Parts: sequence; C-alpha cells; structure tokens
Amino acid sequence: MEVSAAASGGSAAFTHRNDPSSVKKQNKTKRWLGVTSAGAPEKLSCSNPPLSARQRDLCRRKPFLLPSVQDGARLAVAECRSQFRHERWNCSTSEEPPVFGHELTSGTKETAFIYAVMAAGLVHAVTRSCSQGNMTECGCDARLRGGSSAVEGWHWGGCSDHIQYGTWFSRRFMDGTTKNTSTSCGGYTLHTMNQHNSEAGRQAVDRTMSTDCRCHGISGSCAVKTCWRTMAAFERVGSYLKDRYLDSIQVSDRSRRKTRRKEQRRLPVDKYQLIFLNKSPNYCLEDRRRGVAGTRGRRCNRTSSGPDGCNLLCCGRGYNTHVVRHVQRCECKFVWCCYVRCRRCE
Repeated sequence: MEVSAAASGGSAAFTHRNDPSSVKKQNKTKRWLGVTSAGAPEKLSCSNPPLSARQRDLCRRKPFLLPSVQDGARLAVAECRSQFRHERWNCSTSEEPPVFGHELTSGTKETAFIYAVMAAGLVHAVTRSCSQGNMTECGCDARLRGGSSAVEGWHWGGCSDHIQYGTWFSRRFMDGTTKNTSTSCGGYTLHTMNQHNSEAGRQAVDRTMSTDCRCHGISGSCAVKTCWRTMAAFERVGSYLKDRYLDSIQVSDRSRRKTRRKEQRRLPVDKYQLIFLNKSPNYCLEDRRRGVAGTRGRRCNRTSSGPDGCNLLCCGRGYNTHVVRHVQRCECKFVWCCYVRCRRCE
C-alpha cells in the first residue's frame, strides 16, 4: 500500500532581511556548493567549478585537492537528503548552482545544517584521501605514535586519520583566513552565523571519531594492543548534525538589534551548537519565489506518528490512499523435462 500527500494551492510566507555586506560575502562562499554530482564536469579543473576568486587561487596552488572538494560536496548533499528524506523540508536541490537555492541565504535552521554538513563533508573527503595515500602533501597522522598506556598494555600506532589537515583545508576553502567571528555581544550577521555553523560541522567530524585497536600476542592473547584514531562513517556524522539541528539555538540578528526586545536573553553558545537567525517556514505549501517545493505529491506513512506521518507531512490537508496490486511469478520449479512451473503470487 502506498500513500501520497495531497496539498492545496497557496504560498508559504516568511520574511528575511540581509545585511548587504553579509550577502556579498555569502555570494563568494556559496558558489562552490554547485560542485555536485548533478552539475560537475567530468574533466575537473580550477576554472570549471563555480568558485570564488580566492577559492580558484587556492585550487591552483593545490589542484590535487579538487577531486576531494567534489567528493565532499557530493557526500554532503547525499547525507542531507538522507537525513531529511521524511521531513517537510527534504533537502531538495536544483540542477543549477547554487544547488540549495534560497536556503543558502534564508538564515534558518536549514541554512545552518547545510553549511555544517558541507564543511563536514569537505573535512571527511580530504582526510580520507590523505589516509588512503592519494596525496603527497598529507598522509597518516603520526603524532600519536610512541605514546602508550603501561597499565592497560597498549600503545599508539597504525595509521590515524589526519583530520587536522582536512579541517585546515575546509577552513581555508570555505572561510578564507578569517577566524570564526561568532560573538556573544552585538548579535550575528548571516556571514558570521554561517562561519559558526561551518566550524560546528568540522567539529562534528572530530567528535565522532573513534579509537580502533588491534591485538598482538601469542595465539591472539592480546598481550599488547596497537591503537589509532579513525573517522566515523559519514552517516554517523550526519546523524550527529541532525541532532544538533533539532537542538539549534536562535540568536539575535545584528541588523535588527535596535528592535530586539529588552527582556530577550542571550543564551550562551558553544562551538558545537548550530545557530540560526530566522524561524523556518512550515514548508507545507509551494512558494517558487522562495524556492519552497511544498509537500504536495510526497509519500507519507499513514501509520507513523513521526515526521513522515500523513498528518504532519500533509499539514492537515488530508491525503489520498492508493492501493497497488502486484502480481508476479513465484515459487518456480524446474520440471523434467524441460520447462519451468511457477505460481502467480499477488
């Protein structure tokens, strides 16, 4: 049984005001988000992807990292779609860059997740390429080698993932040389919000790393263990960021600080949290101007009480139920000689 959501016409209305200087900075940053499987050329070069002048310069100095940039973007887009496949906003993308459209500049929780997952995807792809020996500039992280625990009988060794190099490149590529300018006083701009969330995405890769060990000894006695640090699968990073998305914090917009209510408290924000400026639309109804696809025609689960349930996904507009009958050959057996006998299963 398949159930699809039905929706009536209309538009989802929400407003957003941007600082012109912030928008200018964002236009330089968001171009690379077009480097996806949908629009990427087969022959990569620093002039083909939609990069800013600073990113093209970095690319020309380190052209061997361009495949990792593309892989990181693909990884992030795929994970975003996977994490939100049952939500009203299902991380929809377009064929033309910027693939995320209006969500890149809306300053919402969705914007926060996009920048976090893209930064994390770039860290993950570059670090993985380093560990696999695909680049001469980086390799395994050998800084831990030589350390040990005499009590527990293990020592650091093996090939730890060099996440420091991946994190460094992600910062340079997405944020330039400017450090994270998040601030607890005076509010945020769209640019500083996206910088903060990009850094939170990089930290997510680091916080989900694990320690793997291999035993040594006679007959597998594990008298001595060799341990190293390795990145988690990117699905784990995406799940971690989805939790941060659900617990994201709204911060004050610097451009609106004069109209901010006096009793509004500033909550402390750490570098692991996602932040946003504007409340999200409900994504129920299509709004082409804002790039909101709406939920009309989406499939929903009639028995689910989660976000994929028909009541939530259809936004209370009702839904159409389709019963599909599948008839196919089954339980086939070879009969001597020489034909195959099957039943018709429904």
